[in-house]
Amino acid sequence: MAKHLDLEEQEQLDQIKHFWARYGNLITWVLIAVLGSMAAWNGWQYWQRDQASKAAALYDEIERAALARDAERMERALADMKNGFGRTTFASQGALLAGKTLFEAGKVDSARAALTWVADESPDSAYQAVARLRLAGLDIEAKAYDAALKTLEASVPKPFEPLVADRRGDVYMAQGKADEARAQYQSAWRGFSDRADYRKLVEIKLAALGVDVASLSPVTESGR
Repeated sequence: MAKHLDLEEQEQLDQIKHFWARYGNLITWVLIAVLGSMAAWNGWQYWQRDQASKAAALYDEIERAALARDAERMERALADMKNGFGRTTFASQGALLAGKTLFEAGKVDSARAALTWVADESPDSAYQAVARLRLAGLDIEAKAYDAALKTLEASVPKPFEPLVADRRGDVYMAQGKADEARAQYQSAWRGFSDRADYRKLVEIKLAALGVDVASLSPVTESGR
């Protein structure tokens, strides 16, 4: 009986050797690939967390500079943010905050540069839209009306379309083109929900142009 078991064990061992000789390299490479992928994924997750942490720290620096009205400190922090963490959400948020603060500090060119960077480089289309709306506002302030209209030509996410129409109406009003402004304000009014606070502001603009919003028909979701 012992001899029979020894022979059976030897046969099993020979089968294992044969199997490993045939598939051993393949199994080894599959294991290496799987373990390597796991290591790479863990490394990527760590890198992402590290990037987010560093970007958050720089955003905090931009916020502190904004509160202190320290434009130079803000520009340094923003430059570091764009150079090292330009694809993060913090970078877009920081540049928008910097644009607002720098404009209020009278540094219009620096504000424009910060907003232009968001409009051109942000990975988020919503932040791009906000930046373009603010850039158009700067163009209106500078009486660069053609530039403002060109800035507003870019496609934006659906929720921003009424805001773009409203800003385009502001451009036409600044140019003294009442009919064009009225059409844009009407488009904006129809685009906003009746619960949107911003719609009230558009109503005031339309009233100044002699338009009674009660005569306007909102665009329904099915009619858009």
